[in-house]
Amino acid sequence: MILATTGGYEVDDDQSRLDIDVIADFLSTAYWSAHRPRETIERAIARSMGVGLYGADGAQVGFARVVTDATTFAYLADVFVVPEHRGHGLARVLVRAVLQHPELAGVERWMLATADAHGVYEPLGFAAIDDPDRFMIRGATREAIS
Repeated sequence: MILATTGGYEVDDDQSRLDIDVIADFLSTAYWSAHRPRETIERAIARSMGVGLYGADGAQVGFARVVTDATTFAYLADVFVVPEHRGHGLARVLVRAVLQHPELAGVERWMLATADAHGVYEPLGFAAIDDPDRFMIRGATREAIS
């Protein structure tokens, strides 16, 4: 379903439209995911809600993935806009569309991790954790995710 449109771009949650090559190519270079083999990327997409950002020609130019129970918790991951399409507020359009997705409207808690995109997420209501001592992590070092 088309979730948003802006300036010839559209945000769509149709899983069959996702271009796994575009997603895997970008994620193979991103600081948070360069270590992931393509098979891991494909499996993560298959078991999550993927949302694509598409240009006027229909080519995929961005992506966001949500791991969720669609009720109490959602983790926003792998958000990107390819470099050629940055600078137009598209990441914020993409994330806003995900947050407003009808299937996710009642989610109590959203989380994400970012080293450099606070300016995208803060205007959409994300903030630093008030009490980080309550949260724990297993399986990834701080260095691996920063």
